[in-house]
Amino acid sequence: MLLELKNTAVHYGKVEATRDISIKVPEGEIITLIGANGAGKSTTLRMISGLVRPTQGEVLFEGESIAHLEPEDITEMGIAHVPEGRHVFPQMTVLENLEMGAYLVKSKQEMKNNLESVFEHFPRLKERVKQFAGTMSGGEQQMVAMARGLMSSPRLILMDEPSLGLSPIMQQEIAVIIKEIHAQGRTIVLVEQNARLALALAQYGYVLETGGVALEGDATELRDDEGVQRTYLGMD
Repeated sequence: MLLELKNTAVHYGKVEATRDISIKVPEGEIITLIGANGAGKSTTLRMISGLVRPTQGEVLFEGESIAHLEPEDITEMGIAHVPEGRHVFPQMTVLENLEMGAYLVKSKQEMKNNLESVFEHFPRLKERVKQFAGTMSGGEQQMVAMARGLMSSPRLILMDEPSLGLSPIMQQEIAVIIKEIHAQGRTIVLVEQNARLALALAQYGYVLETGGVALEGDATELRDDEGVQRTYLGMD
């Protein structure tokens, strides 16, 4: 198992943000976490990437505990986090943003290879390498954020709400890119409020409610579940 969470919990002070969350992420799959705002999806990703510490349970990457590691050490192990909100460096160019994502890459050849791979997924960015990221559209900034995550040669990518705030056309474009990244052998944990999109992309899903796992199963099974359809897919 590439990544495994065992009965994890996160507290912000005395407030319980998540509780008893257990998740398995096999290598080469897309696993999605869906749920309402405040269900604990983003907190779970932040815990995996070391931005917050679990207050109980284990976080294992290839069987090794990473719960005590600093975020940069977790990145170096092969986990990239693309956070919610398109956090780009607005006063830096597209190329400079991408180079920031490769700050742990030691080899110039690897850096060059990663850039070439990124531009295959995001040809629009290749055309805009000298443009300041802050002057780009929301969808283009999301592409910069995703591309920057790929620059560290990750084995596992944590994507937090990549379609949030984008037009339906841009959402579909981002979905195609996620499929391409997955087809190259990358493992992805996808957090999405757009449950229909998430379950169309993923092989397996977890439904989070009030900080815990309420339901899990194959993505097709979750799409067919009446409760999921009614609550998350807008179907009566």
